[in-house]
Amino acid sequence: MRTYRLFVQREQYKVSCAHMTVFPDGSKERLHGHNYQLGCELEVSDISFQKIVPFAMVKQALAELCTAWKEKVFLAKHNPYFRLLQQDATSVIFTLCDQHYELPLADVLLLDTDNITVETLADLAATHLSNRLGSWLKQPHVLRLEAMVSETPGQGASCTITF
Repeated sequence: MRTYRLFVQREQYKVSCAHMTVFPDGSKERLHGHNYQLGCELEVSDISFQKIVPFAMVKQALAELCTAWKEKVFLAKHNPYFRLLQQDATSVIFTLCDQHYELPLADVLLLDTDNITVETLADLAATHLSNRLGSWLKQPHVLRLEAMVSETPGQGASCTITF
């Protein structure tokens, strides 16, 4: 059997954001930023005319994720060291590892994860792409989707969903 891997990982799918990774002992990194590069790879078993891969749909899903993540401070709302103290129309007040923060609401993105690492971002990206590509991924010739997040050239993580 032959399989084919098709990928979209272009310069335009990058996002600048900030985060603080938390470690199991309750320590954390200082607030810092990255210029993440996002990408997607699809593995299929059929490349016939009727089974063409919709690159435009993949690119749109990546662009949407970049727009949502652009210039945000990522916070892991399920982290055991994170406490959301107050959120209103203008600000978010929280503690992380017993340090107090107040940030403008427009600059914060609360993510549905327990930490902000390149691995968890790859997982969130895979979930977004899978949801966005939806029914197209349910075709029998689509074998897997892989989301890649690179924090520097040659360093990053990926998450694979096998169908």
